[in-house]
Amino acid sequence: MPKRDFMRYKESLLLPFFWAINIILPITAQENPKLKIGGALRFNYNYSDWKPESRNRGGEFDFDVFRLNVNASYKKIDLAVDYRFYPPSSGGCMLREGWIGYRFNDSHRLQIGLTTVPFGILPYTGNNYFFNLNYYAGLEDDADMGIKYLFRKDRWELSLAYFHNADLSGVGGDSELSASRYAYDIAGRDKEAHQGNVRLTYHFGTRWRHQLGGSVLMGGLYNMDTRKTGFRSAFALHYVADYRRWNLKMQYTNYNLRSVQASGEDRRVVTMAAYGSSYRIASKAGIYTVSLSYRIPVNKWFLDDICLYNDFSLLGKRLAGFNDSLENVTGCSLAMGKVFAYIDYAVGRNHAWLGDVWDEAFAGGTEDNWNVRFNINMGYYF
Repeated sequence: MPKRDFMRYKESLLLPFFWAINIILPITAQENPKLKIGGALRFNYNYSDWKPESRNRGGEFDFDVFRLNVNASYKKIDLAVDYRFYPPSSGGCMLREGWIGYRFNDSHRLQIGLTTVPFGILPYTGNNYFFNLNYYAGLEDDADMGIKYLFRKDRWELSLAYFHNADLSGVGGDSELSASRYAYDIAGRDKEAHQGNVRLTYHFGTRWRHQLGGSVLMGGLYNMDTRKTGFRSAFALHYVADYRRWNLKMQYTNYNLRSVQASGEDRRVVTMAAYGSSYRIASKAGIYTVSLSYRIPVNKWFLDDICLYNDFSLLGKRLAGFNDSLENVTGCSLAMGKVFAYIDYAVGRNHAWLGDVWDEAFAGGTEDNWNVRFNINMGYYF
């Protein structure tokens, strides 16, 4: 083939390529990525009646957390990251959530990574700084490693998820789960494995707005001593109502943790870990939560609104000789522009965070162990 004809032949082959570039580039240039960076800096004051040093010094005032949030999107791809910087005594630095998502359309979405477990009332059953007892059983505001499908259309919401394991925090194999984590997961010699979740909710009403929902969780509990996998299950039924400034949340949760532990171990309890430490919890229980709040718009001076609330929860242990755990928090939250504060009066019985019994509070507990904590948490959110 003559050289001139060969050059024309190559040009003819390249023409479709250049034509495609001229079409694609203008379109791509119009679809700019979106990036939003936010976070919070929070401080905490508490007065705990069971601590002599707290009583003698009039409470304790300390740094709580610095939080960094990154949200990005490009075309149909989303990214979300929530990273926390706690004091070393509370677990230090940890990833609370981090996932990549794909939006098929307005009704169908997919998330992969460390994503929130779809279970019960979302995001929380309560209104206060302490959460309700579901959180301390690892069944609220939890995120695990897996894939989640979300569907929403008209009055219906459906979430389907598979989680291969909890957040391992870089520790795998036969190593015990690190306690440097935000949400409570099963730890010690057991590990969560191959968990499936289904959550379905229905919304109805106009003047009175209602939400009815049910959630199911099933998965394995792998024991590193016996090399066998036990079974973990939980279900929840919830109801949420909104009427003008009132909000009511109610939920019943039932869980069963059947670990295949080594001979001689107490199978009535399972270890949970978060915030740099661990405790034991009853392997079978029902959790009852009722939360009522009333919001008051102010919009004067520095105060935007006040939310008054009372959150009650009971951990009813279904094991002979085990004493139930209770929590009641009465308080209010204050919204002041970018500043947000919780003021709580928390009463607890057999509660690890509200009393002088830590390791056994959510396990066997004691017969009479009531304690009080007055708490103020304030943060600047950006």
